[in-house]
Order: sequence, then structure tokens, then C-alpha cells
Amino acid sequence: MRAMVCHHLSRDRSGLIFERDWAEAPPPGAGEVTVAMACAALNYPDVLMLSGGYQFAPPLPFVPGVEGSGTIIAVGEGVDPSAIGRAVIVGARFGCLAERLTLPLAATRVIPPGMSHAAAAAFTVAALTAYVGLVRRGRLAPGERVAVAGAGGGTGLAAIGVAKALGASVVALASDHAKLTAARDAGADECILVERSAEVPALPPVDVVFDPVGGRLTVPLLASLRRGGRYLIIGFVGGIAEVAFDRLGEIEVIGVRAGEYARRDPARGAANLVAIDALAAAGLAPRIGLRVQLAEAAAAFAAMADGTLVGKAVIDCA
Repeated sequence: MRAMVCHHLSRDRSGLIFERDWAEAPPPGAGEVTVAMACAALNYPDVLMLSGGYQFAPPLPFVPGVEGSGTIIAVGEGVDPSAIGRAVIVGARFGCLAERLTLPLAATRVIPPGMSHAAAAAFTVAALTAYVGLVRRGRLAPGERVAVAGAGGGTGLAAIGVAKALGASVVALASDHAKLTAARDAGADECILVERSAEVPALPPVDVVFDPVGGRLTVPLLASLRRGGRYLIIGFVGGIAEVAFDRLGEIEVIGVRAGEYARRDPARGAANLVAIDALAAAGLAPRIGLRVQLAEAAAAFAAMADGTLVGKAVIDCA
């Protein structure tokens, strides 16, 4: 089958190669299904895995891709055969950038009504990170004000949508005008341009910070928090800052790992999926800023790595 395969780890992603005749997905075992992948979507951890910079390291060689969508074409022992033909969202630790993938049935769920395969592929990771961060970890309340860094990316745009659904107001920070336009379209109440080569401007006071960027934004964002504020560590696209404890005062610094949250608490993890699917039914949807064929997936990785992508990148796998 066709697949994008990482053969060796490197910062320049030179180990990522499009294979036209990669090993077929194995037949499904007990409790498993095989999915014909329609689409996959990229997330920053996919980029980090190619260089060995993520917390989880698949054995080499591996097929990247942690989320996607497709149709169940085969089932293993213990799975109702009526599942064949079901259109599903797929969540995996890797493997989605291929024509077919075998995984536990429990790692799939039915695509919400009215959602396309492309949108379904790009929905879960960003929406789940936003929901776990803002609701479970950040305890965001109606009427509070949240600052969203990296607001033009897939996760930032999802955070804006979730925050607005919770009745909060949103201050969006992004590095160019196109991303700020996307943030405004997603519902942001205030937009602030933070150019990469310029000094970080003064930030308004907020109750919660949702930060996938880190780096030089960290200290100004911490300083923007009101007493009792919560700083949510989502990621480090802009690098890892050193912060003196005396800067923290009466605020909380909270780590967020949505996938690990579900693995540690499966019942609440399942409830989180129900919650984001309800938000999808109410109108929350990913913005797809780039869509390419499987053979051109390297271009999508490059757009994500250099920070030019607005929204999510989707790869057509069929």
C-alpha cells in the first residue's frame, strides 16, 4: 500500500519518504478493525516525532499521523460485522498517513452527522486539547477572559471556539494578519499582532492563558494573568522559556496533555469525546488551511514546521 514513512530521525525531515509499496496493514485481531483511510491531519507532535523530539517515540521505521478518518473494511474477532462500511474518526499514536490502518475498534468513533471526512480527520486532536485544557484543567468560567497564543493554528482556533462556547471572551495572539483574520472569524473578541521579529506588545489582563507557543511569549503571558489566573502549558512551538518562580505570584501553571488525560482516566476521556462532538453539532469545526495528496505530505509538514500554516493541514490518503 502507499504510505509516508519515517526511516530515520532528523531535524530537516529527510527521513520522511513516500513509499508506493509499503507493507500492508495486518489483518485485524480480536477487538480490532482495518480502516481504509480517507484523510489524515497533521499536528505539531507529528513534526516533533520525525526528529525524536516528542515524549512518545515510535519504533523505526514508522508511518506518522495520529488522527484521521476513513471507512471500516474488515473486523476482527469479537467485533460486530455490521461495523464494516462505517465511516469513522481514527485516533492513533502513529500510522494514519497510509492507505490502510489496523487498530482497536475502541480507537475509532462514528463521524458526527454532516461532517466531511476532511473535517473529521482534522477535528479531534485540536478540539480535545482545547476542551481538556480550558474545561478540565483550566476551569474556564463564563464571563472570564482567556488569551490564546498561536491563535491562527489549528489548536488555537479550536481554543477560541471552545472558549466562546463556554461564554468566555477571547484575546487572540498571532504572528501575522492572515492568522488574526482566521482568529477573528473563529470568534475572537480582540486580536493582537505579535510579529516574530518585534517586541511583544503590552497584553491586557486575563484570567486564563492558553499557550501552545511558549518561548518569548511565556513571561509576558504570565504577567498578563490576574490574581488566581491559570496558565495552560499546551506546547512549545516557540521554544522553552526559563521562568523564575518569583514571577508566578498567586497564579497557577498547569500542564495539559489531552491524550495522556484520557489514558489515565478512560471514563472521563470518553466523556470528553462526547463533549467535543456535541460542540461539533453546535457548529465547532476545524479550519483547513492546506490540503494535499499523500505523495505531497512532506509539503504539509514543512508548512507546519515553518509556522506559515493557518488552521489545519489535511492529507488525502485514498
